Amino acid sequence: MVKLATARESRTYGPRRARNRWEYINAGLYLFAAIVLIGGFVAQLSPTPVRAKSGLVVVLIGLALVTLVNCHDLVAHMAGIDYCFALMEFDVQLAVGEFAVPLVNILGSILTFIGVLFFLIQAERGYGSRLEKHALNTLIAGPVFWALGSIHNLCQIYERSDGRAQILQKSVQVPLLMGSLLFLVGGVVNRNDIYGSIHTSFKILLFEKPDEFLTKSTPR
Repeated sequence: MVKLATARESRTYGPRRARNRWEYINAGLYLFAAIVLIGGFVAQLSPTPVRAKSGLVVVLIGLALVTLVNCHDLVAHMAGIDYCFALMEFDVQLAVGEFAVPLVNILGSILTFIGVLFFLIQAERGYGSRLEKHALNTLIAGPVFWALGSIHNLCQIYERSDGRAQILQKSVQVPLLMGSLLFLVGGVVNRNDIYGSIHTSFKILLFEKPDEFLTKSTPR
């Protein structure tokens, strides 16, 4: 949000009072979405299935808010240049930063939303191997886009902003990058852990109990 606050000083996309109001609403929604996501993830630690399902719903709400905020960022940045996409040929930061960052974050949020939704569907309807595979893959793909957007965001420098604003920018950008990488590592570890346990169980069933394996695998 510091990035957008510094950018709005040099790019106008509406009346100043209305613009500032939308920026503060945008920043508040981002903070609220972060709190909602934390609450949803903490609820997953509960041993009660009902609370775990409710936590997934809360996570979906948080991801929807994050997507909405990034959509606002994208529209605000493009409105600041009157949607003249040809200008991106002459300004690399405009293309890589102000256009690519919110767009990539939107894609990451949508993919993560789909992955969590798949897990919620499994919690309601029962286990499905194909659905679980898609859920695990999307929970890796989403953080990949988040990490990519965080790297692009980290490379942005606004010459008109003072030293204090630059420090505030880095204090937001660096934790965002660290969080994206942690989500990515968590998704990879979770996928390997689940598939590793499946393969281990398969080998134990195959080599230690071949009769039981043949009975289960033989069609009737």
